[in-house]
Amino acid sequence: MVESDGLRASPDALLSLANREGRGRLKIFLGAAPGVGKTYAMLTAARSEIAGGRDVVAGLVETHGRSETGQLLDGFEVLQRKPIIYRNQVMHEFDLDAARARRPSLLLVDEYAHTNVPGSRHPKRWQDIDELLRAGMDIWTTLNIQHLESLNDVVQKISKVRVRETVPDKVFDLADEVVLVDLPPDELLKRLAEGKVYVHDTAARAIENFFKPQNLTALRELAMRRAAEQVDASLVERMQAQAIEGPWAAGERILACIGPDPVSPAVVRAAKRLADLMDAPWIAVTVERPGESLDPAARRCVDDAMKLAESLGAETQTLSSVDLPAELLRYAKFENVTQIVVGRSRGGLLNEVFRRSLPHELVRRTQDIAIHLIVSGTDEPALPRRWPREKISLRPLQFVYVTFAVAAALGAGKVLTELTPIPNLSMVFMVSVLVSAINFGVWPAIYASVLSFFVYNFFFIPPLYNLTIAEPYEFLALVIFLVVAIVTSAMAGRVRNQARVSASRVRAMRRLYEFTRRLSGMATRDDIAEAAAGELHASLTRPVVVLLGQDDDLSLVAAWPPEDELDPAAMTAARWAFNHAEPAGADTGTLPIIPWYFVPLRIGDKTLGVIGVAKDQAAPPFDSESRALLDTLSEQAAAALERAALASEMVRVRTATETERVRNTLLASISHDFRTPLSSILGAATSLLSYGDKIDAAAKTDLLTQIKQESEGLDEMVRNLLAITRIDAGALELRSDWIDLREIVERVVSAARRRGASQHIDVNVPFDLPLVRADAALAEQAIGNIVTNALVHTPQDARVMIDAQANSLGVAVRVTDNGPGISPDMLVHVFDRFVKGRGARELRDGGDGVGLGLAIAKGIMDAHRGSITVESPVHGRPGTRFTILFSRENAAT
Repeated sequence: MVESDGLRASPDALLSLANREGRGRLKIFLGAAPGVGKTYAMLTAARSEIAGGRDVVAGLVETHGRSETGQLLDGFEVLQRKPIIYRNQVMHEFDLDAARARRPSLLLVDEYAHTNVPGSRHPKRWQDIDELLRAGMDIWTTLNIQHLESLNDVVQKISKVRVRETVPDKVFDLADEVVLVDLPPDELLKRLAEGKVYVHDTAARAIENFFKPQNLTALRELAMRRAAEQVDASLVERMQAQAIEGPWAAGERILACIGPDPVSPAVVRAAKRLADLMDAPWIAVTVERPGESLDPAARRCVDDAMKLAESLGAETQTLSSVDLPAELLRYAKFENVTQIVVGRSRGGLLNEVFRRSLPHELVRRTQDIAIHLIVSGTDEPALPRRWPREKISLRPLQFVYVTFAVAAALGAGKVLTELTPIPNLSMVFMVSVLVSAINFGVWPAIYASVLSFFVYNFFFIPPLYNLTIAEPYEFLALVIFLVVAIVTSAMAGRVRNQARVSASRVRAMRRLYEFTRRLSGMATRDDIAEAAAGELHASLTRPVVVLLGQDDDLSLVAAWPPEDELDPAAMTAARWAFNHAEPAGADTGTLPIIPWYFVPLRIGDKTLGVIGVAKDQAAPPFDSESRALLDTLSEQAAAALERAALASEMVRVRTATETERVRNTLLASISHDFRTPLSSILGAATSLLSYGDKIDAAAKTDLLTQIKQESEGLDEMVRNLLAITRIDAGALELRSDWIDLREIVERVVSAARRRGASQHIDVNVPFDLPLVRADAALAEQAIGNIVTNALVHTPQDARVMIDAQANSLGVAVRVTDNGPGISPDMLVHVFDRFVKGRGARELRDGGDGVGLGLAIAKGIMDAHRGSITVESPVHGRPGTRFTILFSRENAAT
């Protein structure tokens, strides 16, 4: 719905112009057929540009052996074509990269619709040109009218030839300038006969098939019309972007005014005939008054007329304004409309008086737009628009309340009369009328006005207690009171109705906002489908189903009320809506007997699924507000589904990337860290095999010891890799038992010293340390990895302290060193896999160098329902402290 208080630039037009900033300009030389002189005209115009000092390059120009065209090409800088091997042949195509590297101010590229050789960057030449335009280069190109996609079938019917190379219309419409190169059919046939288009044999066949006079005339008309449409669209866009008030009668545009009366279908058909006669675009418009709702019959009349206009090819628009003629004229000038079609129904006298105001006002207020008045041939009276119908007999209690309100006004008047003389006592009754109008609407307020009229006359106008009026001025005052009361009640009742409609729309907007906000927090398509089904059911009070595409078919994902499946007929309609991206089912032209109305869930050119709303045959059709709500919610749901799909794809890509990174890191680490011990083992073994008899016993023992130690290191790395694999798979088996952590710490320290640890290791574990329930081997591996990490990354003269203590949470083992410590940016990643620190302190594991030792220690403690933490520095001093906590209360079993 569009509402405007003044002339302003179109946001869409401004956005379109903004999107073209930084983009090159496209100029198309359009012709009706080959040989009309498109390339000749392009080269001639380009020579003028060169004469003006512009940098012009011929990227690709097809002369087709025509000498006149070839002569014009002399003096141009011509890019070399790019050779491409295709089916054992060398083909020469436009060199896109060379054009980008040369980057002239103006580039000439012939044959816009050309299909590139397979292996090129883009399959079509218009895609090459689009890339150059986005790079900021101006492009001139040529095109024949038969290559436009929308005219492909028309051209085939005319020429009996199917054109395979086509250009999308949206690409053609983006052209900044279209130059029509025209040549009468007789002159073109003469050029063809003279061999200036094709060689003689080819020319003879062309005259017999494509180049027939009637074909050329029809193609010429198509080219002229399409060029005129593009120029007209460009004119309207520039007028809207610059807020220029129309109309400029450069081309005809028709506007049909739709209202809630029987003449509206006749208006639509008359506008369609007028548009066809003038070959002009046309728009069907209806105007709603803010806060005013139409009754169901009037709403159905407007909806039917708008649907008829859409089916006949009109663009439809719903406006909102209190002043209907002013809004219609504002919109007509904004859209550069030159003719307005409006209707006037035949009916009673009152209808004649009220309905003729719109066409009369349009005629009175405009001087530049032609007004066509359509008179209905039906005797059916027009539907009321200004006065909402209310069923008096349905709410009798309201009239009882109104009677009490008038009685209260009578009592107040009597009391006030006794206290002091009041000349305008009728105002007291006016209050009761206003109260009735605000609370109960128009008709109860009119009833209050009439009742107040008689009560005021009976009790307060002499002679009292009868309906006789003695003085003429009293009668006049009483009549004026009645008129003012009725008018006031009508206005107040109308304000009440408008307030009710406005409140309803505010609630709808709030629900739409809440629905959109909920969708933004949902990550799965099932949750989004459930939310969409529930919201539509609550808004339309009809059963709703959501079906989403899956494996080239539809699957029922959500329904409210819950539904397991749809019958085959409904699924047929749903599949049709999904495959054709159009509504199907009830109230449509496709399978209208199906008691479901299906709308596609579209985002861009992609259809994600359909939403179905149940509709019984006896139920009234959806009004425009319901359809607008359904379309809006469907668009929001489609956007949320697309966002969820993109998020899922991002997670998948991120997971694949992370998996690849981990795999590469693992392979790099293993290849490096395995190579060193393997090289040592291979060297020792080779020495023993080659020089075994010449090596003394001590050297042999040293070599065998080296082989043994390196093999143990490899075994340790393999065990760590297997351990992290079991941790990831959740298959880490715990053989829990009561263990003494003091014994485990001593074994770890002894093993470290055997491996040549030169740091001073202090152990302070009390003898009475409580036993903990854990897996002894895994606990030793976790503590060993932490201790080895401290020894590897501290200087040889450093001190490593291992202590333990019991607290309320369990038993804590602490490993503290006075080394350089860990940088803050690395501290948060200390337990990540394959992490190795940089700088003074590298984070490595227990000797395997893969970067898994600390991650394994954390996984072991997590499996024991314990914890492991790190702090650096320690109490303000350089160093690092790892704390391993074994929980006694939550020990693993």
